[in-house]
Amino acid sequence: MLVLLPPSETKSDGGAGGPLDLDALSFPELTPLRRKLADALVTLAADVPASLRALDLSERQQHEVHRNAALRTSATAPALSRYTGVLYDALDAKSLSKAERARAEKRLAVASALFGVVRAGDPIPAYRLSGGSTLPGIGTLAALWRPELEPVLAAADELVIDMRSGAYAALARIPDAVAVKVIMPNGKTVSHFNKAYKGRLARVLTTAAREPSTVSALVRTATAAGLTLRQTGDRAVDLVVTD
Repeated sequence: MLVLLPPSETKSDGGAGGPLDLDALSFPELTPLRRKLADALVTLAADVPASLRALDLSERQQHEVHRNAALRTSATAPALSRYTGVLYDALDAKSLSKAERARAEKRLAVASALFGVVRAGDPIPAYRLSGGSTLPGIGTLAALWRPELEPVLAAADELVIDMRSGAYAALARIPDAVAVKVIMPNGKTVSHFNKAYKGRLARVLTTAAREPSTVSALVRTATAAGLTLRQTGDRAVDLVVTD
């Protein structure tokens, strides 16, 4: 099972790991494009006004540009610790046991505008780049990532559970993945609870002793943990808000 999570705009500071080593990341097929984007982001960071425009940041967010400038020299932390926000608060990686952390590193991956996709334990620095960004001289990230990332994810020989948001789903289509949609009991799609419920489901799938290999097993695992997950198609499930 591979649970594919969206990243977050916010990232934690610091880390106990050494500088970024692209060769140490999972999915090595993506290294050439990762290197190209990292180089472009560092170069762009030398021009703060241009960076703010390209990354759709305000003047008060110049620290994000400084993070990009130090991309290759700053400390790294596991991806599951680097990304923050509502989804990751609900997943609550800090409270995982040693065995559960090992499962997380095997089962969880995070979509990334900069790295394409990383596994939970991959060491990465803090950075700022969104899935919908267009880098000067590079183009749209979707146009760059699709031909590289789609074959990698399509080759996954396991159940892929896709919780990515729109901008990151656009970086690679995964026809055989199980798409997760968060809805209200009346069937309406929600935004407020979306990230929290996806985080809850990710935690359930991380802590489960046995990982599901089919959609029906996925539903049973979530249901046993108190979530309301309904299969709506061969490769689609609805996660129902009950709070």
